[in-house]
Amino acid sequence: MPDTTHAYDDSNIFARILRGELPAHRVYEDERCIVIMDVMPSADGHCLVVPKEPARNLLDADPSVLAHLIGVVQKMARAVKTAFDADGVRISQFNEEAAGQTVMHLHIHVIPMKEGESLRRHAGEMADDELLGSHAERLRSALDHN
Repeated sequence: MPDTTHAYDDSNIFARILRGELPAHRVYEDERCIVIMDVMPSADGHCLVVPKEPARNLLDADPSVLAHLIGVVQKMARAVKTAFDADGVRISQFNEEAAGQTVMHLHIHVIPMKEGESLRRHAGEMADDELLGSHAERLRSALDHN
């Protein structure tokens, strides 16, 4: 049953990216979702899987959207592990402000993890645009080879 306590706000940053109103480094796209680089990455290669269908979060998303997203998350997890020579991959997803959600459009974080390295603070500073572009290219190349 969808969450009816909060209406979806189509002015959120991901809705604007999906409409082409804001730029993003796109890594992957299909008919149901996009994958973009996180502009405040916790680690090099941190990307976001974002459905095209409007949903605040997992609580109000259509189950068919979630089913599709998890397949793309798996594909991206393999790509970030390869492209960034990671020892593991962290998958994160937050629901509502109390849980740490800052953009009210469903999205799943895919973060390459290396043994002994800590993550950067996510809400820190924005990454260099050229660096994000090169990270996106590394991920696209890894997708082509996986």
